[in-house]
Amino acid sequence: MDDIYVARVMSPDPFTVSPETLVEDAAEAMLDRDIGSVLVTDEAGHLVGILTTTDFVRIVAERRPKDRTPVSTYMTTDLVTATAQDPISEVADRLVERGIHHLPVVDPEEGLLGIVTTADLAGYLSHVDSPGW
Repeated sequence: MDDIYVARVMSPDPFTVSPETLVEDAAEAMLDRDIGSVLVTDEAGHLVGILTTTDFVRIVAERRPKDRTPVSTYMTTDLVTATAQDPISEVADRLVERGIHHLPVVDPEEGLLGIVTTADLAGYLSHVDSPGW
């Protein structure tokens, strides 16, 4: 797996929101698109955070008024990222070590390229390591 790179399994053009987007709107977008996270970008398109389904557990637990709470209140800003040239074995290790399921894919020149998730990796592995039953 060291010769398979993130670019091959990532989802390009991930859905993004601004830090001011309301969590209710972000949740609706995630449900509509059947995705587990939204990437948060600033006005220049730079990645500044991520909001995942796990964050919504905290949102519900804290019972904040969802119609007035911006994404920036709950987004993770200490981001772990990957590049399109990272081997998927390294990315899988990073996901497991950090206990996360979504990894933005970035390029220093081009910025945000995509996202790779545990589901992307599992989907890839299910095709290459299909059981021979």
